[in-house]
Amino acid sequence: MTKTTRSIHHLDSAPRLPLVDLASVEPGSELEQLLSAALSHDGRPLNIFAILAHHPKLLKRFNLFGGFLLNKGLVPDRQREILILRIGSNAGSVYEFGQHTVIGAEAGLTDEEIAALASPSCLDDHPWADPDRDLIRMADELCADDCVSQLTFARLAHHWDEAQLVELVLCAGFYRMVSGFVNTMEVPLDDGVPGWP
Repeated sequence: MTKTTRSIHHLDSAPRLPLVDLASVEPGSELEQLLSAALSHDGRPLNIFAILAHHPKLLKRFNLFGGFLLNKGLVPDRQREILILRIGSNAGSVYEFGQHTVIGAEAGLTDEEIAALASPSCLDDHPWADPDRDLIRMADELCADDCVSQLTFARLAHHWDEAQLVELVLCAGFYRMVSGFVNTMEVPLDDGVPGWP
């Protein structure tokens, strides 16, 4: 079951913690190196990293795990983005959904697929192939019950090997955590990042 409310926080509100400005960070510090290496827009770290910068050691480990999932994982980009977008939608996280709208399009998702992933009736709104439907069911079940059903897991195991199954569950969990973080901190959308379709 998915949430019908699409935005838990207000886009016009200020973040609950100030964004750390790269220009205010001590030159040569570990934090400067972390923020300089983080994903950026117009030379500024993305807003999520500018909030995580309040805890540099955690930011470092967050980037290692998130970077692995995005750049070195076993799950193909398109399928990973179906999972992440559906998790972001279920969490009502416009920030997460917006960021991964951009990444998902780069991974080959169509505008129609991305719009369907934002819909509570996602499985009825688009003619998904069965492997994609299983990923959507996985996201929906994890968000509703904190567990993937036996039937859905069996269907996933038909398409994915053991290592990929581990990665899929951890990827879903990581992005549920990220969605909760950006919702709670009221992280504003970065310039040029879309909101809900």
